[in-house]
Amino acid sequence: MEYQVPQFIEVEDKIVGPLSLKQFIYLAGGAGFAVLTFFYLPFLLWVIVAAPVVALALALAFYKMNGKPFIEILEAAFSYYISGKLFLWRKEAKPEAKLNRPAVESPDAPHGGASRGGPRLTRGKLHDLAWSLDVKKESGEK
Repeated sequence: MEYQVPQFIEVEDKIVGPLSLKQFIYLAGGAGFAVLTFFYLPFLLWVIVAAPVVALALALAFYKMNGKPFIEILEAAFSYYISGKLFLWRKEAKPEAKLNRPAVESPDAPHGGASRGGPRLTRGKLHDLAWSLDVKKESGEK
């Protein structure tokens, strides 16, 4: 027995002319608001109030951003601004005492190597290190 499998399930049905039901409701709501405010407000105030509502209705009905309907973008923006934010890391200034602390030498580090965040090698320390390497090398060859 064969069954008919729906092919285009993501496409909304066109109910009112070339418009889907959602598009028709958005446009009818925007037009209804514009008509109601036209009778109760002076013309200049009506234009100022009705223009953003009509623009929102048009965007809800027809505008898609990255293939998603505008209503989903509005929902995501609203939930982002309402929900709490979780900061996992904030850089904190280190106290001065921690910066100048001597590096801890690990026993397995060769020649008492300092950690990456430890003090830098000065010319005197570098000379002492080179001298100790030369002495150990010469004493090891005997």
